Amino acid sequence: MNKINLLIADDHTMFLQGLISLLEQEPNITIVDKAVNGIEALEIVKKGVVDFIILDISMPEMDGIELSKILKKQYPNVKILVVSTHSNVMLISRLIRIGVNGYLLKNAEKSELLKAINTIAAGENYFAEELEEKHILNSSKIEKQVSNLTELSSREKEILVLIALEFNTAEIAEKTFISLNTVNTHRRNLLSKLNAKNTAGLVKYAVENGLVD
Repeated sequence: MNKINLLIADDHTMFLQGLISLLEQEPNITIVDKAVNGIEALEIVKKGVVDFIILDISMPEMDGIELSKILKKQYPNVKILVVSTHSNVMLISRLIRIGVNGYLLKNAEKSELLKAINTIAAGENYFAEELEEKHILNSSKIEKQVSNLTELSSREKEILVLIALEFNTAEIAEKTFISLNTVNTHRRNLLSKLNAKNTAGLVKYAVENGLVD
């Protein structure tokens, strides 16, 4: 079995230390280093000592999505396993399109974590059994979510982000140099296109799809 030179990147200290404790006794895994944000992780990868990274999505300074994009472009031989609390179709779809090698939920058992690591190290992809069981990886669901986001204009996406960041109608109008009525029109269009019942639904959609932290 080939040796795995592992980097773990997660800003939650307890989870980070827990992963280290779980994996440091594995004979085929060497934990090279740990990082608490994407920039720190990237600097470690640049040293050329890492061939496998476990990372979270929500990290400060540079999130897991942006880090994955850079790694796949600049360090394509580094295997990426995302371990996150998110089970949102759109978010997972984005990561699949970027080219990550696997995705696990943070409630996964140690046995599945090891299975995922070893499967990916052997050259295959691995996605959480729970996602498969709930049909979250169903292609039609993914395409529907992608379609919803694609249907939004750049202005609508901008308004959606501002709504999610808790700016009110007047503040959004001022920031985007449009009228109050136009902001309200965009809000109604967003509710319709995203099948949301209210502002809370818009915020939930923005967070789940990685538009805001």
